[in-house]
Amino acid sequence: MMRTGARAAIPRGPRIDPAHDRTDLSGVIMPTAPLPDFTHERVSTVRGERSSLAITVALHSSAIGPALGGCRMWRYPQWIDGVADAMRLASAMTMKNALADIGAGGGKSVIALGPDDVVDDERRRAALLDLGDLIETFDGRYRTAEDVGTTEHDMLVVRERTEHVVGLPAASGGAGEPAEGTALGVYVSIERVIEELFDSGSLVGRSFVISGLGQVGSRLAERLARAGAQLFVTDIAESKRALAADLGATWIDVDAALTTPADVFVPAGLGGVLTPAAIATLPVRAVVGPANNPLAYRSGAEHLAARGILYAPDFVVNAGGVIHLALTGDGASPAAIDARLRGIGDTLSEVLCAARAKGVTPLAAAEALAVDRVERARAGMLLAG
Repeated sequence: MMRTGARAAIPRGPRIDPAHDRTDLSGVIMPTAPLPDFTHERVSTVRGERSSLAITVALHSSAIGPALGGCRMWRYPQWIDGVADAMRLASAMTMKNALADIGAGGGKSVIALGPDDVVDDERRRAALLDLGDLIETFDGRYRTAEDVGTTEHDMLVVRERTEHVVGLPAASGGAGEPAEGTALGVYVSIERVIEELFDSGSLVGRSFVISGLGQVGSRLAERLARAGAQLFVTDIAESKRALAADLGATWIDVDAALTTPADVFVPAGLGGVLTPAAIATLPVRAVVGPANNPLAYRSGAEHLAARGILYAPDFVVNAGGVIHLALTGDGASPAAIDARLRGIGDTLSEVLCAARAKGVTPLAAAEALAVDRVERARAGMLLAG
């Protein structure tokens, strides 16, 4: 049985604006977020035999190698919103894994909870076993790991039904918590961005707003504090004030994260915070952070560029977690893993150089580089076939 103490809190889904809900002719509320383009190799959704929950595995691409992407347990207005989220996240994982150069494609799994679903330990375990059964039908083309709402201990339950799972607890011979690897990758990316802006990578006296002090955000804050940075931090959990005090950081209200002047804004919580309104007044020189999909809309990259704000694409800088999981699973040494994590800074520099050369945003440059790697791998598969 799964340890009760290892259970992760199940977060709420994205805020819904009733003005953007759609209804069909029968008056049924339709999903607020449209389904992404179906460019995926396979998307499967089942009603869990044990849990009765909607469970989706989205395999976007296995051209480079078996897909790797975590399992998200999340509350959604409707089950189809969970499918859409899995599909969007899977395509983002293709980009992330291609640029991380770990020999993996992109995929994601979602256990969709309704607004009123009650999930106790027994039903949680049932859902994870259902997920394992679904993953097994992908014949090794998709591997899962922990993600928002799940833990490394949950992966032990999934492994009871499939071997295609990574990120198990270190005590069980797995890779353990990947947050430290993610934090290191973001840290070296910040150094590159500061060097880009100020011709020096020194962080002494540079100011940062960190929004979110979870597993990654807290580790990143500690690294920045040791480097002599000036920190403004916030989190929805008031208990994080103690960490701020320990680091000598200034605590700010959550609502002030997007209005506090600093050199760099570090989104380290939920995505979608950089709305058009937020970007219009964002008082920073750059945005670099571990949060997935911080842009509410893809056009936010152009809006940031128009304001002279350097945006480091999230799927470039937050790849440390998948690098840690993949290389640990391959038996790489700690020194080799550390070198690859620090190499994220080199990848970001390549992206920024390409963006300047082509006159495009760093987001567009990163996407182009990732797509090129996937297409070359796919072409190789066709030739080999």
